[in-house]
Amino acid sequence: MSATWPVPANTKAGYLALKISATDAGGSTLAETVHHAALVNAPGGIAVTGSGGSGTSGGTAGVHAVCPSADAGHMRCFALTSGVKQSLAKGALPDGLARNDLLSAYKLPATGGAGRTVALVDAHDDPQAESDLAVYRSTYGLPACTTADGCFKKVNEHGQTSPLPAHDPNDDWNPEVSLDLDMVSAVCPACHILLVESDGTDSASLGTAEQAATGSGAVAVSNSWGGDESGENQAWDSAFQHPGVAVTVSSGDNGFIEGAWPASLSTVIAVGGTSLTKDTSARGWSESTWKGAGSGCSAYVPKPAWQHDAHCPNRTVADVAAVADPKTGVAVYVEDGWNVIGGTSASSPIIASMIALAGNSAALPSAEYIYSHAANFFDVTSGSNANWDCGGDYLCNAGPGYDAPTGIGTPNGLGGL
Repeated sequence: MSATWPVPANTKAGYLALKISATDAGGSTLAETVHHAALVNAPGGIAVTGSGGSGTSGGTAGVHAVCPSADAGHMRCFALTSGVKQSLAKGALPDGLARNDLLSAYKLPATGGAGRTVALVDAHDDPQAESDLAVYRSTYGLPACTTADGCFKKVNEHGQTSPLPAHDPNDDWNPEVSLDLDMVSAVCPACHILLVESDGTDSASLGTAEQAATGSGAVAVSNSWGGDESGENQAWDSAFQHPGVAVTVSSGDNGFIEGAWPASLSTVIAVGGTSLTKDTSARGWSESTWKGAGSGCSAYVPKPAWQHDAHCPNRTVADVAAVADPKTGVAVYVEDGWNVIGGTSASSPIIASMIALAGNSAALPSAEYIYSHAANFFDVTSGSNANWDCGGDYLCNAGPGYDAPTGIGTPNGLGGL
């Protein structure tokens, strides 16, 4: 079988993605998206600078992906780390952004969220999750959050406390889990935390875990993982919506490519990433697009009525952003040591915890409310997440107003959430 498609001469130089959907005479189906399938309108080629690609470092030298690869039909976590554990002097605090930094940068209240639960969906069991969480919270003077006091709860993909899935040393999500737990603790230490662990990384296992999370009574559910869009994954779309629950999803660490699942769903808040540094401005901080922040156009999900960008006929990722660059990353305690960790795995639980602080999750079954309150966000206007010259397009470059790598911007207080 062969086919041809005309490419208009005025199409900007770049790579096309090819979505293939087919059914044979026996009823078997195929649904795949081939990334960078064809280079168009670029007779001299396009220089690739080393960003992007499944399992890469998001274009950031010196770091590696916690979950480096995923088979077809499976998801990977988006945490990035140098893997270098810090040696701390007695009484010293670890490197990396901490609670006070996030409160300052995003103008957040120091209190709130009591009685509300943030759920985190991850794969495999992290046997040290609770003990690692205890070290993080005690180091920063935060109240304990334990199974015994009812603040912390760990369940399997069906929402039950036993049996928990097995730990998989060949696909170790422990750093991802610690990152998620620590970011909820940093932003909303009064919130309860529900950790939902799926048996595996396939869409069915994670979709089942998502159903348990969204139906648990949590006000916000964070997902710091994703994979390629496919017809198989779309069967689990309904798991990512529940009345009164806001669902955040990392946009990915591959830069400008195509919309990843489940970030591309119109019922979730897709969270991109920034580089965040202190400066002498009135805000005290500056932000630019992080090179690895995922953005793109969905091949499956129609354009929501509340999204009006011009160059993507379907759903565009992302909606909003927070710090994700591992070079300006957050302090995380995992597996008996301190690390600086980043990726949009950090930005998703940060935003979910802000939503819990705001207490407005009933208004956030999608990102529509956020778009209508854009004045309550810091507009990120510099930086690019493209690994080739994308012509300055908003799908891969920050600029005034909406852009795909950082959405409408990063929170300036809780008014937009």
